[in-house]
Amino acid sequence: MIGFLVHPRVDRTLPALQAARAVLREAGVETWEATREERRRVPAGTRLLVTLGGDGTLLNGARLAAPRGIPLLGVNLGRLGFLTELEADGLAEGLRRFLAGDFRLDERTLLEVRIHRGGRHVRAGLGLNEAVIQRKGAASILRLSLAVDGQPVGILDADGVVVATATGSTAYALAAGGPILEPSVDDLLLVPMNPFALTVRPIVFPARQDLIVTLTLGPGLITIDGATQRGLRTGDRVHLAAYRRRLGMIRFTPPERFYALLRQKLGWGHPLVPTPHADA
Repeated sequence: MIGFLVHPRVDRTLPALQAARAVLREAGVETWEATREERRRVPAGTRLLVTLGGDGTLLNGARLAAPRGIPLLGVNLGRLGFLTELEADGLAEGLRRFLAGDFRLDERTLLEVRIHRGGRHVRAGLGLNEAVIQRKGAASILRLSLAVDGQPVGILDADGVVVATATGSTAYALAAGGPILEPSVDDLLLVPMNPFALTVRPIVFPARQDLIVTLTLGPGLITIDGATQRGLRTGDRVHLAAYRRRLGMIRFTPPERFYALLRQKLGWGHPLVPTPHADA
């Protein structure tokens, strides 16, 4: 069985989607379709989850697929499509290649987030990109206590912090001034947001280490992949760690495509002015 997770504004009569359905009918493969608002759990027997939309739809699909060990194939019908693998007109051929086993599996680290409050542990969710802890409303800057694997790192006065995976290093973490990590890297990344002390810089730490962020002065908010959001109070401890299962993403292109995407979609490495002529 193959599932289609569709952005609610996507036209279900798209020729590309109709062609994909025809390929799967011909192969005798059962399918299901739902919007990301309708589907909260992947049905048993699903062997592939296809997302149709933009990066936001793919992020939603990742949270559904990873716990069940189901691979993900992203189809771009949005604007940027940095994480997706195919454009709409390539979906039917991509499904043929998947059924024939002609693909590679690109494994990505996810972030698991838990909130500790008053002796209770509350799972906040999973994120493929990042978790953002930031001040709430008109509150003054947050004061955050940081520890890695139980080792105190220090006290941070800032608007907040971004904790990102390698996949998320090209999203909010990049906008906040963090480095770019190649997606296959297991490490996690902590990027302070507008820290009061200029000496505070991003830290990359191994996925085997857990990070605990304690709000010593709040209130705050935590947002995971731009979707799941919870309020935080002074005294709350946020536990962030690599999820026990990695997400498998279906790829038909070589790993080197990541660097081409940096140039093509993020403009990395493009000179601000043309190369001057030798006789200039």
